[in-house]
Amino acid sequence: MPIINIDNIPYEVKEGKNLLEACLSLGLNLPYFCWHPALGSVGACRQCAVKIFKDEQDTRGKLMMACMEPVKDGMRLSVNDSEAVAFRGHVIGWLMTNHPHDCAVCDEGGSCHLQDMTVMTGHAYRDYHFSKRTYRNQNLGPFINHEMNRCIQCYRCVRFYKDFAGGKDLDVFAAHNHVYFGRQQDGTLENEFSGNLVEVCPTGVFTDKTLKQHYTRKWDLTTAPSICQGCGLGCNIIAGERYGSLRQITNRYNGAVNGYFLCDRGRYGYEFVNSKDRIREPLVVHAPDDKANGLPVLQHVRNRMKPGKMIGIGSPRASVESNYVLKELVGEHNFYLGIGEIEHELIRLMLKLLKEGPVRSASLQEAAAADAVVILGEDLTNTAPMMALSVRQAVRRMPVENAISNIHMPAWQDAAVREAVQENKGPLFILNVVETKLDEVATGAYHTAPDNIARIAFAVSHLLDGTLPEVTGMSDEGKQAAATIAAALRGAKRPLVIAGYGGGSEQVIRAAANLAWALKQQGADAMLSFTVPECNSMGLEMLGGLRLESAVDAVLNGSAETVLILENDLYRRLDLHTANQFFGHCKEVIVLDHLHNPTTERANIVLPAGTFAEADGTLVNNEGRAQRFLQVLSPQGSVQESWRWLLQLGDICGHTHLRSLLHYDDLLKAIAAKYPVFAGIDTITPPADFRIAGQKIPREPHRYSGRTAMLANINVSEPKPAEDGDTALSFTMEGYRGEPPSSVIPFFWAPGWNSVQSVNKYQVETGGSLHGGNPGKRLLEPNVNGQTKFYTNIPDPFIPVGGHLLLVPLYHIFGSEELSIHTPGIAQRMPAPYIMLHSEDARRFQVAAGHLLYFMDNGHQYALPVVINDTLQKGAAGIPVGLPHMQVAEAPQLVKI
Repeated sequence: MPIINIDNIPYEVKEGKNLLEACLSLGLNLPYFCWHPALGSVGACRQCAVKIFKDEQDTRGKLMMACMEPVKDGMRLSVNDSEAVAFRGHVIGWLMTNHPHDCAVCDEGGSCHLQDMTVMTGHAYRDYHFSKRTYRNQNLGPFINHEMNRCIQCYRCVRFYKDFAGGKDLDVFAAHNHVYFGRQQDGTLENEFSGNLVEVCPTGVFTDKTLKQHYTRKWDLTTAPSICQGCGLGCNIIAGERYGSLRQITNRYNGAVNGYFLCDRGRYGYEFVNSKDRIREPLVVHAPDDKANGLPVLQHVRNRMKPGKMIGIGSPRASVESNYVLKELVGEHNFYLGIGEIEHELIRLMLKLLKEGPVRSASLQEAAAADAVVILGEDLTNTAPMMALSVRQAVRRMPVENAISNIHMPAWQDAAVREAVQENKGPLFILNVVETKLDEVATGAYHTAPDNIARIAFAVSHLLDGTLPEVTGMSDEGKQAAATIAAALRGAKRPLVIAGYGGGSEQVIRAAANLAWALKQQGADAMLSFTVPECNSMGLEMLGGLRLESAVDAVLNGSAETVLILENDLYRRLDLHTANQFFGHCKEVIVLDHLHNPTTERANIVLPAGTFAEADGTLVNNEGRAQRFLQVLSPQGSVQESWRWLLQLGDICGHTHLRSLLHYDDLLKAIAAKYPVFAGIDTITPPADFRIAGQKIPREPHRYSGRTAMLANINVSEPKPAEDGDTALSFTMEGYRGEPPSSVIPFFWAPGWNSVQSVNKYQVETGGSLHGGNPGKRLLEPNVNGQTKFYTNIPDPFIPVGGHLLLVPLYHIFGSEELSIHTPGIAQRMPAPYIMLHSEDARRFQVAAGHLLYFMDNGHQYALPVVINDTLQKGAAGIPVGLPHMQVAEAPQLVKI
């Protein structure tokens, strides 16, 4: 490793880095603006100047920008040289020429990278005494607030939005001293990752509009490490609260999962926690002969439970702990997975393939490092957005590596590398029923029915490994697609195959496994990724249980009378007729949930469950990584974790094995002991008695203010802070002020680094893993020593049937997820219900765009406006999933029109 000399002190640094990265990794404070670990260097701001010397005899040196200089063995430089310090001071002075003096009212105040760097350079007074340049701000939609006057022209926003995330509606306009970053005209930012502008921007040009509705200074937020609830990828987040309401979600860096970024659903879909539809107190519907109206609610529950006739229904959006306790309470043979049969079969198959197959499940960061990608039956931007962002980075991998070897330029030299790469892309092939946003960066995109997608993938596997079955009866287009994909994959070293729940097809998932395994057999370091619908879909399937449809049968035949439903709206899982039948035959329905929904309306007793913000729990993401979310706020009313309600119910019902689980750590150990697949789940975060220097870890920063006045409208006496007996965190600002273990970092802060950029102080190297390793524990690893059993049953080709359409599910990042639609901004972006047809099918059924098409599905009558899309497979109809009042199956099925 190279050794460089900084201010006469030798340091060993990593090869291939630039000087700025090296200095930050060494813990040195060197100011910067335009550079970002995920975006590379362009040398736009000139703020990171250092003095570089030829050798020991050189006393004059030369000013160079640290972000543009590669480290070299024997290099000598000075960060503290007086000329370099003065130059950096002049630069910040120039950048601040037109910056308004509005820190007191700026949303970024106190957590602003510009403030940090200004202080770091010693710039205290302005030399500019004339009128400042001013701009007109834009309305950029419900998520982002725009204040262009604060811009210092670092170019980070457009580099992230356009170059990294693929956005097209934000750009840089004008030139010189009039540069403007915004849209061509007012309007909502269309990219699904626009919220990252808030954290990428080093000043207050782009700020969180949802926070503005209930604003508080960042240092007055109580925060805790958490996991996004928006999909099955398990992105790490920091949840912040004030006055008992959740105020903001920000990115929590995890070098193996989401890195520095979040999608907009994950960042802005949190306001269901504050919804007016929250359940705060137990609700009991008294029967006419109920003479115990004054009893505690759990006594009511116990009195209504029918011994031997009680079942429990779990949930993929409830924690592992809550599902486990419910299963223990009702018994293994009475615990039902709260998902439909199709979803259950899909996820069970995925779990089997990841456990028994020889190919590793890729993390998001491993996916971004793939050199060839095949996506089968998934619209990733809408089903797993951050995986789509990883794929956008993967398609640059091969062209960048080629450019690096050809022009001998390091990868972090972003402008030069992009100039060399131009529009070149690495191999990306997408097979989906309709176009996706990733089609624009794909080498090839093929739109066909799910069975045809599987057939093409099976054909590619055969071309890679001739011992696998040949696919007969393929169209010329299918043969050409298979040959093209196979040819591109043969030279890949780290290929990635992606499939999942979006297509609703087991055949597509089997074909994806065959393809990944065939690549592995050919010597490639192949990876396989599956998408799953919800935040704990994989964890629920790993816990195991019976089909939801069997629970319906048990109620209808009278063998079950009392039903405990855990954080689940069964009207989203069952068709309307079946759901009404189910609840019509239930004698007692007891629901634990946090929002009112159609299922709670059918309940006899409702217990208020804590959301992720009010609870501690574990989720398992799509790759099998178990991760912990920790409570950030003390719940209002009688709200508490579902698992705590269930433990209390077990206690009052005399379940002695549940009585022994006195603390959260006991619960985790019980899960790990009973289920080998969850081994180590109790070590993801330190136990509740963990202390550093005898102290707990504070959720509140040392700048936290206002505690003595916060509740003065209720009581002038300062209330006692809540006590946390479940984790190593405290609900106060008192506690250990050093760096906590990576899994329980409640916020990122370091002396002189008040903004999110302070994360570099927590990393082994800038952009690398956190000290002590990235949070979470992988529970699934490939069976590399097992015998690969390829699938040989190939589906028949899809042929359109006269008078019928193949209904296929279409997902939307804003609207298909159950909880986020309770956020006003998300609801504003949600599409109206529709049915998508190919123009030839529209003519066949004599409808045009905007006309209503009538059909029946699962006993539900629909009349939906037609949307024409000629990339859709002929003979198919696309239906949006999850929208309110849409009772559509989440798998392809033929319906008569």
